[in-house]
Amino acid sequence: MMQAMFNQKGATFSVDIVADPAAREFIEAHTATLDESFSKVDMSEKMRRRLSRSNYIFSGMKTFHELHEAFPSMFDENGNRKSFERFLKDVRSIDQTYNVNYLRAEYNFVNASARAAAKWESFAEDGDRYNLQYRTQSDDKVRPEHAALNRVTLPPSDPFWEEFYVPNGWNCRCSVVQVLKSRYPTTPHDEAMRLGETALQRDTKGIFRFNPGKQEKAIPDYNPYTIRRCRDCDIAQGDSGKLAASIPDSELCQACYLVRVCERNRSETITHGKGSIEISYLVNRTDSDFERLLSVARHFAAGGARVVLTPKMTRPATFEYYCIYGSLRGTRYDGKCPDLKIDNYWYEHEGFTTNNPKRAFNNMMNHGLKQSSRLIIDCPELTDRFMLRSIQNRINLGIHIDEVWLREKTGSVRLLYKKTDG
Repeated sequence: MMQAMFNQKGATFSVDIVADPAAREFIEAHTATLDESFSKVDMSEKMRRRLSRSNYIFSGMKTFHELHEAFPSMFDENGNRKSFERFLKDVRSIDQTYNVNYLRAEYNFVNASARAAAKWESFAEDGDRYNLQYRTQSDDKVRPEHAALNRVTLPPSDPFWEEFYVPNGWNCRCSVVQVLKSRYPTTPHDEAMRLGETALQRDTKGIFRFNPGKQEKAIPDYNPYTIRRCRDCDIAQGDSGKLAASIPDSELCQACYLVRVCERNRSETITHGKGSIEISYLVNRTDSDFERLLSVARHFAAGGARVVLTPKMTRPATFEYYCIYGSLRGTRYDGKCPDLKIDNYWYEHEGFTTNNPKRAFNNMMNHGLKQSSRLIIDCPELTDRFMLRSIQNRINLGIHIDEVWLREKTGSVRLLYKKTDG
């Protein structure tokens, strides 16, 4: 990620870096680490997806701060760009601070939030049939201000739980449990709110006043990497389209929007054979060629490849496009939307239906090569010799072709042509 930022030209920090493939890979890795904290917690898939989404946005904003903090280190005291080796050495401390020291507390917080969110799901099923009771660990490690909340008992519908549900701080170990209404007296609402204010008196910014179960977020919108305004922002509340055309000039707001666009363009990952298949959430699974594309993906994934199925995008926003096709930036295919990425290479799949096999082959080659130099085509009823001669004729005309694969009617895939050094 630091190499990607170092490669950018100019002496001004560019917010666009958060949409760079290297930055997004870093954000995904950080998100996966946070997601792992609740991988074994029992909850609905909807809640799991929402919490993971929250983790991604949090990781993205954290990454923005890391990059922003690291950027000045690229230049020496005279304003000259350092060598990459010297720059990387100088920013190692940032990595230690953010991705070791801070990450420990963040991991524990997300774990506590996820467990609390899962509990809230089960509490919601019972409505106000039971009361909820706040409990501490009752040991010498409990913070005095949290101890004040111990045994506060209220129905789930009480507004108290919107602000003072667990966790109530970094490394908070408190919990909330269901109790029989007949067993414990209900705490007066005003008294509970006063105790809550006491418990969070050190949280002067109000960062921890949220309910992960109700908001379906592992980390609140207002956190150490955002600002207070984020709690009321339409984009933070899910309305990303409302402000898309008028993002404030603030670098943080611009970064937030880009991170959320990238999150929307994430993929579902399916393990297959020795490899994996990632399907962008924007891929239209009802398209006529989706199943054929999926069969191609299975073929390569079975052998250990990482295959990514990508969507067609009509005049997308630049950053949204680069969230998916960022590695095409600066190439002859910049702006194109090839169908899939196999390991580090882009491929286009073509399948034409016609009674004329030669015309079908020519159409598939002509259309496909506009998207990528690597093609996978539905095999027409032609001899390999004819198709190879047609490929060579194109190469003789200066058309760049790296690979051509054939997808047989049986679904199997075989290599027809591959460019060699000779």
